[in-house]
Amino acid sequence: MTSIGATQTRNQISPANERVYHQSNLLGDWKGSFSKNHQPIELKVVSINGQSAQVEYTHNGHTERGTGTVDGSTISFGNITIGTRNGTNAALEFSAGTAKMTAALTKTATPVDQNKLVGAWIGSSATQSATFKVVSINGRDAQVQCTVNGKTVTGVGDLYKNTVTLGKVQVSSDDGVQGTVTFPVGHSTLTLHVTKFTPKTTSSSASSSVNKLA
Repeated sequence: MTSIGATQTRNQISPANERVYHQSNLLGDWKGSFSKNHQPIELKVVSINGQSAQVEYTHNGHTERGTGTVDGSTISFGNITIGTRNGTNAALEFSAGTAKMTAALTKTATPVDQNKLVGAWIGSSATQSATFKVVSINGRDAQVQCTVNGKTVTGVGDLYKNTVTLGKVQVSSDDGVQGTVTFPVGHSTLTLHVTKFTPKTTSSSASSSVNKLA
């Protein structure tokens, strides 16, 4: 197959990719406590696929696992809703009947030894777009979700050196910041420049109202 030289020096972010940017802010391990009774809580957003999110919610010493609903920059799971603007601080609201409580959460820092390929890689040209999300890596197995020109595939990819491959799609990066995604287009192969999405950090704390974060 021929390689099409389509590496972009400047990314154009499509509305669909912009949504992935904001949703990626929600991924991670959030910890904090309710403001009313100071009960510690933890919410892990393991993965996001469209309007569904795999979450683990720990409170009162036990953990609930299941599927939450994604709406913009918020996730609802049972009686709780979490929202974030910057991917660092979040507000969580618990609501059951007339009982309501809020909590301020902080995302746990990513371990420094985490593989540089873990993260959401996003890029587009005038005619093509790609998002390659490496959720986690264990040995040579990588949990991957990739979307190429609107078609999404989720599965276990293979890690080799600085490249993760899922089917005929692969992402490569030397520095963990800039990289390339290669995927088939017709009878040819396209290489697209991508950048890992990094949430912007601000000094402002999370608002106690989830609605303001949506």
